[in-house]
Amino acid sequence: MDFFKALIPGTVLTLVVTGIIGSNRSKGGWLSIEHVQILDYSFYWSWALFAVATGLSWVLFAVTPK
Repeated sequence: MDFFKALIPGTVLTLVVTGIIGSNRSKGGWLSIEHVQILDYSFYWSWALFAVATGLSWVLFAVTPK
């Protein structure tokens, strides 16, 4: 259950960070930021950052007392 809760902050962190870095036309080095276009929406995305942010959120949710 903690993993599913961690998807939301992982996604938000990824969108914010890649939006800031990607808007400056940077690839972000190892982040490999891509400009994604789905239907009428376009945004910047990085699968590497999403995995790290979700993992960090998952650990934080797992260690907090229930």
